[in-house]
Amino acid sequence: QVQLVESGGGLVQAGGSLRLSCAASGSTFSSYHMAWFRQTPGKEREFVATINWSGANTYYATSVKGRLTISRDNAKSTVYLEMNSLIPEDTAVYYCAARLGVFHVPLSTSSEYDYWGQGTQVTVSS
Repeated sequence: QVQLVESGGGLVQAGGSLRLSCAASGSTFSSYHMAWFRQTPGKEREFVATINWSGANTYYATSVKGRLTISRDNAKSTVYLEMNSLIPEDTAVYYCAARLGVFHVPLSTSSEYDYWGQGTQVTVSS
């Protein structure tokens, strides 16, 4: 079992940057495949990015490719989402998600993840 706590959200103008963090505890962090999702009112939870156990393999939604970067530090049991060139469409609650196991294909569906953080709000103004 793992517990996830997101932080780093806030208000930023279009073109600005933020770095979200997801701190994990309760289990061996490197045993988990990690991801970021986001959600706005009235919409389905949307895939953003995923990263494998070692951090060597990443996969992104087309809408964020080149602007957002997922990374992890297993020594710190933390996964990050570096957000650059933000646009108003990035406004959402961002959730960290975890799936136990080693996977060799991207996991980009919310139902594939077992554990979720409570989310952190990102608001991008124009």
